Order: sequence, then C-alpha cells, then structure tokens
Amino acid sequence: MQDIPATMQAVVCHGPENYRLEELPVPTPGPGEMLLKVDGVGICASDLKCYHGAAKFWGDENRPAWAESEVVPGHEFAGTIIQADDEALTHHGVELGDRVTCEQIVPCGTCRYCRRGQYWMCAPHDMFGFKRATPGAMAEYLVVPKIALPHKISKDLPPAHAAFAEPLSCSLHGVERANIQFEDVVVVAGAGPIGLGMIAGAKSKNPMTVVALDMVDEKLELARRCGADVTVNIATQDAVTVVRDLTDGYGADVYIESTGHPSAVGQGLGLLRKLGTYVEYSVFGSDVTVDWSIISDDKELDVRGAHLGPHCWPAAIAMIESGRLPMDDICTDQFPLEDFQAALDLVGDTSGRSVKVSLLPAGAK
Repeated sequence: MQDIPATMQAVVCHGPENYRLEELPVPTPGPGEMLLKVDGVGICASDLKCYHGAAKFWGDENRPAWAESEVVPGHEFAGTIIQADDEALTHHGVELGDRVTCEQIVPCGTCRYCRRGQYWMCAPHDMFGFKRATPGAMAEYLVVPKIALPHKISKDLPPAHAAFAEPLSCSLHGVERANIQFEDVVVVAGAGPIGLGMIAGAKSKNPMTVVALDMVDEKLELARRCGADVTVNIATQDAVTVVRDLTDGYGADVYIESTGHPSAVGQGLGLLRKLGTYVEYSVFGSDVTVDWSIISDDKELDVRGAHLGPHCWPAAIAMIESGRLPMDDICTDQFPLEDFQAALDLVGDTSGRSVKVSLLPAGAK
C-alpha cells in the first residue's frame, strides 16, 4: 500500500463558471470501495457546457437542475488502485496496483431500468463528477463505490490515452445504435474526440463508405487516419452535393451527429435518404428547432438517441491498447491539475487548436 497523504488538491464546482482549485481531505474508501490515485482525466464537451451553465445541467423553466454544486468534476478518467479491502478486490476482479477506468454512470441497481439490465439509463442517474454522492476525478484521489463499474486497462498506456476509454465507449455505442449495414454510406458529423471514435467504430463495421464532416482541415486529416474514406470541409464544400454524388442522388443511409451544434441537426435531416437512420449523441447547450415533417411525411426516418457507452467498454479499451488509433494526435493537450482553467478554456476554443484535452493530477505524461 502506498503512503496516502491527509489532503489533496481538487477542482471544486461551486456553480456555473465558479470552479476553484482547493485543498480537500483525501477520501477514505469504505467497505467494498477502492481508492484510486488519478492518473489522467479528460475534459468532455459536456464538462464545458456544465461549466458555462447549460440548462441541461442547471435547469430552466422547463426542467429542474440535474448537476449539483460543491462537487469535484471529471467523469473521463483512469487511475491506479492504491487502497481497497478484499471485498472490493474480489467483487471487481482486480488487485492493488491495477490501473482501471470506470464507466461514468454509477447505477443504483434497484430502479426499473437497472432491474431490466438497462443500467445506463438508471433513474437516479448518479454520474462521476456531477453529483455529491459520486465526486469526480479532477482531483489527486478518487473513491470508486462498490456499485460502480470499473474496467482494467493497461498501465503501459499514457494516462491521457487510458482516460480516452470513456469517450471512445460512447462513440462505439452511437455506432451500435446506427445498425450499420455493409452497403451503407455513413456520415459522421464532427471530427472531435467523439466523432473520431465514431469514424473508427463505423469503419470497423465495414460499410461501403464513411464520410466525415468538419470545418477544420487538420481534424479532417485525423478523421482519415481513423478510417474516413471521404472528408468534407463544410466551410468550403457543400456536404449535400458531395453525399448525393456518392449515392446516385439518394442521400446517406446513416447520419451520426456528434458536434452538439444546432445546425448539424438540420444538416443531417437534409443529407439522409428516405428511410435513413439518424443517430443523435450530442449534449446541446441550447434548444434545437427543425422541420419535423422531414422526419415523418417527407422521409420516414428512423431517429435514435444514444447515451453513454453501455457494453462498449471492453471494445473501446481493446481498440486503444491495440494501437489502431493515432492516440498521440487525438490526445493533443495535457495540463497539470492547477491549470484546469486554461484546459477548460482550450476545450472551448473553436479555432481547432486542440482535439482531446486532459488533466494529469499525478503529474506524469
């Protein structure tokens, strides 16, 4: 067992745009729980939207707040087990010194969804980094509850690469929801962290063509390295024309939206053929308005949501560990914990300067 200090540094959310680096007691694991030394934690677009006060997290006139204040953020992480009792190690099938990454949802196990095996839609919906009951990983240490869902991951990976298992599992679930067939033309909107994983996942399904859309040429080049057959810079090219030329005028079979930008929704409805499939993954920072008659009377589309990464974690971890993805170029920027504000600001920079931004509480790259 490692020497464990009494206190640690952690980022604490006190509300929208009020995050502070503070000195907190190192949490003590209870029976069946594990203490991790956090190696790396990724910053998600949803983290940024929560930081800026999006209604999905903090509520509005139509919905109550879901996120809570006085919480350590961070749900994309990997860390090393440094303290745990036999109950915890046996329950999770791990040993002291193993590195694990955890599913972001901490399912209750008793609600209607959990009882039916649909744990990722757990009714209480406690997630690391958003609730006081489940503090996140923007800290030097983190407790993994017994009901959490950890997965072992290689200690040989750089911390930022290991933490990428969370967004990649989400990407793969979005791809699974698309039910891709061999002859499909699949369009992925966005070549950010989630979109790149979707491109790689879609390519692994062996469709006819994978098309990537973005506004940054460097990200489109990265999309090609992840498996895109065709790339379209929507700032300079007409995506509808490109896709129709590829499909004898019909349109794409599948459109997967990963940008979180309202304009991408209407774009997808326009790109799809009749009886096509639209998959929405993003967390939007504002309401989206579209012509629903396109979905119904015009094209009779199959519209599917996708949430989290259920049952996709082993595949995501295997993909990262295999070296198939250009991880050094996906995980572009790493910051020490004390520079969390600079990291958040970089995630919010729309110029395309970064792809995946992470914090390294343990300090090593």
